[in-house]
This record gives sequence, structure tokens and C-alpha cells, in this order.
Amino acid sequence: MMNKLLSVFAPNAAPQAPDDRVAIAGLLVRVARTDGDYAPEEIARIDRILSSRYGLTPQATTTLRQEAEQYEKDAPDTVRFTRAIKDSVPFEEREAVIEALWQVVLADGSRDTHEDTLMRLLANLLGVNDVDSARCRQKALSALG
Repeated sequence: MMNKLLSVFAPNAAPQAPDDRVAIAGLLVRVARTDGDYAPEEIARIDRILSSRYGLTPQATTTLRQEAEQYEKDAPDTVRFTRAIKDSVPFEEREAVIEALWQVVLADGSRDTHEDTLMRLLANLLGVNDVDSARCRQKALSALG
């Protein structure tokens, strides 16, 4: 309890993303949880994205997602995720991150205004404009369909 109280008053005590893998996985989890329903379809999509992106075994994928779930739960803001990604992922590859995020948003078959708002914020923070984000959304729809 004392550590939790100290973390409120000591912003440096907040969790830091150790690498872009956890930051990207954490964003995938955050966008999946945004509508209040962390659906099995979203979890499965996150696992497919992580496995494909990083060439992970099923066990390693599950471990990374679980680490990201905890990191996402403890992270007080979204900027921590995007900062770690911007520091590690070249600009040219960030559209792939946005496309992956759209795949998770669309995986459960419904879009929520909170998800749309978060996606606009994430695209902006990652330096991806609205037109390119919309193109990524269309690619994500094609990948799911």
C-alpha cells in the first residue's frame, strides 16, 4: 500500500517500458481494454500480432502479452508507450503499429467512440496523420476479413 501511495507522489516511480516489444504489446492491450470489454477475439488477435511481428513461440507470445497486460494496468498514461515506440521504431515502420492497433480495435466486430478517440491520439503521438491512419484501418479490415 505504501508503494502505491508513493507512486502517486513520485512520478519517476511509474513503470517504464523496458523495450519497444512491451510498449507495442501494452498499447495493443490498452486499445483492447478501452471499450471495457477485453474480448477473447482481441486477445487472440494480440497474440497473432505479437507472434508474427517477433517470431515468438506460443509460450513466449503468452508471456509477452501477460507482461504487457501488467504493464498496461500499472502505466498511468499512454505517452509512456508511444515514447518508447518512437525511441525504438523507425518512423517508416510506425504505420505497421497503427495497422496492428486497428486490427485489435476491429477484432471483436464493433467500434466504440472511446476506441476511435484513442486511435486518433495514438496516431498523432506516433506521428501518423489521419489519412494514413485511415489507410491502415482499411488494411486492418482486409486482414481480418
